[in-house]
Amino acid sequence: MNKRLLVLLSVLLAVSMLLPACGPAPYECTDAIGCVTVAPGEPIHLAYAMVISGPDETLGIDSRTGVEVAIALKGKLLGHDISLTGEDDGCSAEGGQAAGTKLAADPTIIAVFGTSCSSAARVAVPLLSQAGFVIISASNTAPDLTRAGDPNNHPGYLRTAHNDEVQGAAAAQFAYEKMGVRKAATIHDGSLYAESLQAVFAKTFQELGGEITTQEAVDPNATDFKSVLTSIAAGGPEFIYLPIFVKAGSLITRQAKEVPGLESVYLMGADGMFSPDVVEGAGEQVEGLFVSSPDLAAFSADYQTVFLPKYKELAGVDEPVSIFHAHAFDAANIIFAAIEKVAVQDEDGTLHIPRQALRDAVYATKDFAGLTGNLTCTPTGDCADPKIAVYEYHVGEYPPERIWP
Repeated sequence: MNKRLLVLLSVLLAVSMLLPACGPAPYECTDAIGCVTVAPGEPIHLAYAMVISGPDETLGIDSRTGVEVAIALKGKLLGHDISLTGEDDGCSAEGGQAAGTKLAADPTIIAVFGTSCSSAARVAVPLLSQAGFVIISASNTAPDLTRAGDPNNHPGYLRTAHNDEVQGAAAAQFAYEKMGVRKAATIHDGSLYAESLQAVFAKTFQELGGEITTQEAVDPNATDFKSVLTSIAAGGPEFIYLPIFVKAGSLITRQAKEVPGLESVYLMGADGMFSPDVVEGAGEQVEGLFVSSPDLAAFSADYQTVFLPKYKELAGVDEPVSIFHAHAFDAANIIFAAIEKVAVQDEDGTLHIPRQALRDAVYATKDFAGLTGNLTCTPTGDCADPKIAVYEYHVGEYPPERIWP
């Protein structure tokens, strides 16, 4: 072997020995609020905080199924399974506190779907935000949760649900323009959701030229509403807007027709009363009850052809049990897209998901083709493409009939 060849072989051997040391450097997290590492073979951990028990359980179960459909249709995400765990938010401040505290203590969670109700969001979202999560709700509608500069608007919080400023105004337009009424009353139950909705309804109804005869509050756990209904009747309203929840809403619907002066008054709830439990709870008095809710007729073609068959299969039902399932599906797919955008993957499949980068990617969502419309998120978290319809209940039938627009 000549000297030149010997030198060349020596150089090649030295280079080959150095190659392993020149591989990719270990991932170093520089994200401002940290990173989540998902080991090979481990699932990407997502969670929910939704109402899944009690009189309003259909609201949360419906949204949870929407997320489950998204997971089922997605399959794996960057080679990893997707795990979904959750807590019951109780549709209350107390439930939100408990759910938020428990979820915030789990550093493996990447994003949280929820809460179901705005009153739960008020206390749960600060805890989840502080933990570094993305929080995205399919059904929170209170205006202050996404209002710029409001103390209730927290980093990392977004929603695919409409804002009550949209729904309350649509309900007022329906009452004034479609039904031709000029005198209306409102009922709320002290919840953030109901107070916000009735306030927007009253403001818009008055701007249109109508008169608000009274704005009453009720205890959501009461069973006898005759006294407050009698007080409302004294003002002679033609229309009562009661954007409350299933239990009290059903009882008020049942009892209103028994109060002198309210026999022919129109009653209208909102999306919190879009449930088969209202048909059962209100009995024969459900006939003619209106509810304002997202417009199912405005959803994309995939809603009927792709989403609903899978929903019915997973839930074992003939029809969705509430109204925000498609919003939850869209929320899940927005999260999937953001994770795919920001995650760093090692050669062995390990994922590193930077938390602030993930938040930034979700807020940057633009022209996202969802079931519920074309979604673009604002800097404060409103992502919806809101379209509101009014539905009318009939005895023994669910879902209610879409009648406007």
